[in-house]
Amino acid sequence: MKIDLHIHTKTCSDGNLPIDEVFKEAKNRHIELISTTDHDSIDCQQKAISLAQGHGIAYVTGVELNVTFEYPIDDSTTKATSLDFLGYQYDINNRELKNKLLLMKERREARARQILDNLNTEFDKEGIEKFTEQDLKNIQDTVDGTFGRPHIANYLIEKGIVRDKQEAFDKYLVKCDVPKYPLSIAEASTLIRNAGGILVFAHPNDPNGTSLVTVTRDLDKQTKIIEEYMLDYIDGVECWHARHDKKTTAHYIAFAKKHGLVMTGGSDCHQKPIIMGTLDIPDWVAGQFEPDAKRKTSKFKGALV
Repeated sequence: MKIDLHIHTKTCSDGNLPIDEVFKEAKNRHIELISTTDHDSIDCQQKAISLAQGHGIAYVTGVELNVTFEYPIDDSTTKATSLDFLGYQYDINNRELKNKLLLMKERREARARQILDNLNTEFDKEGIEKFTEQDLKNIQDTVDGTFGRPHIANYLIEKGIVRDKQEAFDKYLVKCDVPKYPLSIAEASTLIRNAGGILVFAHPNDPNGTSLVTVTRDLDKQTKIIEEYMLDYIDGVECWHARHDKKTTAHYIAFAKKHGLVMTGGSDCHQKPIIMGTLDIPDWVAGQFEPDAKRKTSKFKGALV
């Protein structure tokens, strides 16, 4: 059985394929259980449910939320880091969740404008022509889903200011960044659980992404942080991920079993290249989403679509 519970679309996020093409590809790859988990957006979930039914694929509603996670580093100091959490099997019509995501979308657009202002400050130093309102509109026109820094990076490449995305981030977008909407883990957990779903810690040891690697690369120290500061808020952990090695997967499986957590897995495919369905995720992962499956939180409904 092929399973992939972490896929992004161009329609509602930063993937490279529209949602219709994602499901065509999933069918061609014989994926039997799937979830599209667009960044801070559930706008495509009704469409995803319909497409999954049309292709005969079992579907779990999904979303990836970016959280500002704060933890103490000593008795008087806290540190904040950006982490991702996956929400599954929530009610797509939940008003509280929809309103919060709309607020976050509006914040993203305001953030993009502030980033462009910061870029113009850097351009002025280098004698580069500043971005105008027309440039902002040009970038917005390329956004099918959630507006983010990758769209600005693409525009910097198009304008010939940088050669590739790596240079865009290294030279400009890290320096010119503006904080995202400060969603806490407690708030993310409440939103998803109140909508009838579960919250899963995404790619905890991803070396290239938003993960606990930014705090420590030691797996034992990572799970100690989860035990001390996250267990009250999460229902599961993403054990299988495209950038998790075997040691990481084994470590997090053992950790999840110890604490009775749901175990999920997904490619985190943005279709650049297409890697959906390539992970060896055990069949029993699907069983966790059956209607009679027991859950850490009693609010979880658990039924597959």
